[in-house]
Amino acid sequence: MTQAAHSSPGTANQAAPDHGQHHPLKVYFVVWGWLFVLSALSYMVDYFQFEGYLRWTLILIFMMLKAGLIVAVFMHMVWERLALIYAILVPPLAVLVFVGIMAIESEHTLFTRHLFFGAGG
Repeated sequence: MTQAAHSSPGTANQAAPDHGQHHPLKVYFVVWGWLFVLSALSYMVDYFQFEGYLRWTLILIFMMLKAGLIVAVFMHMVWERLALIYAILVPPLAVLVFVGIMAIESEHTLFTRHLFFGAGG
């Protein structure tokens, strides 16, 4: 029998290099802290009873910041290649742009209906 056949099974695993990525836990704790702060700020919008566009603007800003942190750190997007980041993030951004264009067009359509058919039409 050869020398390798007599070695214990754990010996080969100890010599193998570790290929996994290890991120410091401090990054995760800092992001958890920021998520807590952003959630508290978004609840404060309701607590202080902001109304109208200010309310929805603040809620959307806090929501996008929280989603960005989650995608970047907990989904490991910040450590990925740029091509993979583009492949994952560009389609949802394109959908958001198209939704914005449709919202603008719907406002224009409503405006022209009120202009030509009056308030009752």
